[in-house]
Amino acid sequence: MSPPASAGEGVRDILPAMIAAMPIGLLFGALGVGKGLSVLEAGLMSILVFAGGAQFAALELWTYPVPILALAFSTLLINARHVLMGASLAPKTVGFSLLQRLGAAWVLTDEAWALAERRALQQRITPAYWFAVAAMLPVVWIGSTFLGAWLGSFLGDPKRLGADFAFTALFIALIAGLWKGRATAITVIASAAAAALAYVTVGAPWHVAAGAVAGIGAAWCAAPAERSTP
Repeated sequence: MSPPASAGEGVRDILPAMIAAMPIGLLFGALGVGKGLSVLEAGLMSILVFAGGAQFAALELWTYPVPILALAFSTLLINARHVLMGASLAPKTVGFSLLQRLGAAWVLTDEAWALAERRALQQRITPAYWFAVAAMLPVVWIGSTFLGAWLGSFLGDPKRLGADFAFTALFIALIAGLWKGRATAITVIASAAAAALAYVTVGAPWHVAAGAVAGIGAAWCAAPAERSTP
């Protein structure tokens, strides 16, 4: 397949996630202004950090004076999942140059990873496809953050509109796209239960690590059973 055709398929695949990211970016911008950030500061966070989950976690911890060490640690803990995602994609991007691999890591997101993994089940991941998928999302995320921050003073609390569920809905859709039956169900249930328990007992951001570790363990235990199932 030619690079333009691969890029076109990438844009097609990422389009639903881009649409879903818009209300999430609006929500983040509005919440950021509610925490005392200016429109520029909220937008710059999306430009410089560009990590939705970590940005929302940072807002949860945001007080004055700003707890720098707590923010840095929570961001590190939440974004540690990128190490696993990168390791998962490494054997599927063997045709990438070193510069392309570094660029691919720079724009790695949960959505791009999920779409690339799904595509790898059917055909090779090309640089044209990857960068079409991964480079489109930042534009929407940053733009909607600025817009949400600007509209924040008019919207009031966006949670009363149910906008905070958009983040959850997006990840439900990603899981559905990667569903492989019993093993996936066991992994999701174990991860969700561990994350919920950690959130209630210990609090953020430890629930992210708990969910990840439980999910990995459950996937490892369920895989042999899945392979042995006729």
